[in-house]
Amino acid sequence: MRSRVAAVLAALALVAGACGGPGGDGRDGDGAPAGPGGAGVRDALGWDGCGDGFECARLAVPLDHSRPDGERIELSVIRLPASGRRIGSLLLNPGGPGASGVQYARGARTVVSRALRERFDIVGFDPRGVGESSPVRCLSSAELDAYVGLDASPDSPGEVTALQEGSRRFASGCQARSAGLLPHVGTADAARDMDLLRAAVGDLRLTYLGKSYGTHLGAVYADLFPGRVRALVLDGAVDPSLDPLEVNAAQARGFETALDAFLRDCLRAADCPFTGSVTSARAEIAGLLRRADTRPLANSTGDGRTVTEAWTTLGMITPLYDRQAWPILRQAFGRALRGDGTPLLRLADLLIDRRQDGEYANQTESNLAVNCVDSPYPADPAVYAAAARESSARAPLFGAYVVWSSLPCAYWPVKGDVRDRIDAPGAPPIMVVGTQRDPATPYEWSEAMASQLASGVLVGFDGDGHTAYLTGSACVDRLVDDYLIDLVVPRDGTRCPKIG
Repeated sequence: MRSRVAAVLAALALVAGACGGPGGDGRDGDGAPAGPGGAGVRDALGWDGCGDGFECARLAVPLDHSRPDGERIELSVIRLPASGRRIGSLLLNPGGPGASGVQYARGARTVVSRALRERFDIVGFDPRGVGESSPVRCLSSAELDAYVGLDASPDSPGEVTALQEGSRRFASGCQARSAGLLPHVGTADAARDMDLLRAAVGDLRLTYLGKSYGTHLGAVYADLFPGRVRALVLDGAVDPSLDPLEVNAAQARGFETALDAFLRDCLRAADCPFTGSVTSARAEIAGLLRRADTRPLANSTGDGRTVTEAWTTLGMITPLYDRQAWPILRQAFGRALRGDGTPLLRLADLLIDRRQDGEYANQTESNLAVNCVDSPYPADPAVYAAAARESSARAPLFGAYVVWSSLPCAYWPVKGDVRDRIDAPGAPPIMVVGTQRDPATPYEWSEAMASQLASGVLVGFDGDGHTAYLTGSACVDRLVDDYLIDLVVPRDGTRCPKIG
């Protein structure tokens, strides 16, 4: 599933108103700065103003890093220059994979603190295959509507067949439209790009804030280039050691945990559409999904889509990423229980980056493209069916849906650089932050990431929602800022208390 914290916040208004080469083991051996900015050269990218104080540029990188003199592609880069005494650049990645780092950085005044904006140029970039950086393309917008609307929790042979055929069409569409790019969109390639960007902005060592999937990108960077790390914050970490379908199952359980937390809060609110207990509310939601499976909910947008079980599930998931969106989920459930799926459909659109004109950003396509080459997904659909049944036993509302969502990877035409060991020996301390009831990246994943990294330091937050930095915890914010600015390493195992 995807990580779109900023999109969830936008939903509040929307619905309410309606080349360093690796050594023999795949790591940079000597840690020496490499690339055009290794000596500390600034402005090597030729920045141009692009509005609201930001500057934009393009960075050319090899399509295939094993052939540095071969074909090149371009990455879209943006920065907000430091307002005070500058330390260097802070590179950002919001997750996904597939979320735009350029658009995320455009919100720099809300996604990083004033203290960080004073001391660092805030730099965002679209990773290769994403957004404005040689994007992967697979399907037309109408075809994406049909794919997203497929029943991804099939309970009949016909629904299973339809999902298999749709997933196969997705994979073949990517091969037809993006064949040259597909083998080179994995995280290891993106990490090598990030090292070229580090050099191009003139930093001898990388300072980085990655969220969700962005933690995986940061960890892979540290594994490849441990001597080029200054400070990395990995917020809402993934567990790189897990089998990919285990990842799906764990994430489904995370959404169930987040839903229960939402329902406990909802039942104390005057406008909650549910009464009774969490158990009875979950039963109502299960009934809503069954009804949407056979009789789609109404859609008043006029775009012709039917609000199927899949769209309903996506709309439920979106506000679980951020506690601030829970009031919107209460309203959306109230409308859905009366047969109107419009608010849930709008929330689903935000998660998958479907615009109001019906066009899609390439987030859905790039998300699958990166995931499918990064991990050893099984090729037998029967394995997904078995995993979905097992996941549903522990996550009855989300288990099957999340497991089946990776089925296109069974038909994926290329394989990538699968890294089964990410420990980054020789890197300086790396700060890993985990939120106790994170729906998308369960807390145990942050524990696992911190333990696997040779220099990992874990900070826990007793909170709700996806990721912790700048979500309301002054404790987390202070620890992150002190670490990134002054390299003050928190004590491993530090716990930040619950808000309120």
